Amino acid sequence: MNAYRDADDEEADWDDDDVDEGDTPEDSDEEPTIPCPYCRHEILEDSPYCPSCDRYLSAEDHAASPKPIWIVATALVCLGVAIWWVFAAF
Repeated sequence: MNAYRDADDEEADWDDDDVDEGDTPEDSDEEPTIPCPYCRHEILEDSPYCPSCDRYLSAEDHAASPKPIWIVATALVCLGVAIWWVFAAF
């Protein structure tokens, strides 16, 4: 057996099954897409929100939501009680 291999021998051992179908040249110019978890329309993989349903895809990308009214009302009541308590002591 020959210890050295010719370039022709390497080509003969190469198998077409080793080719990854995702690496084809025609796919290289397309951007990867995923389905939207809410409406299932195809969107870009790195998109922060879905342009079809206008929903954000991750919690850190969500727009800040306003505080619930009961939190604001409770804070104002506590502030009012504290101010009344300070003035009632004088």
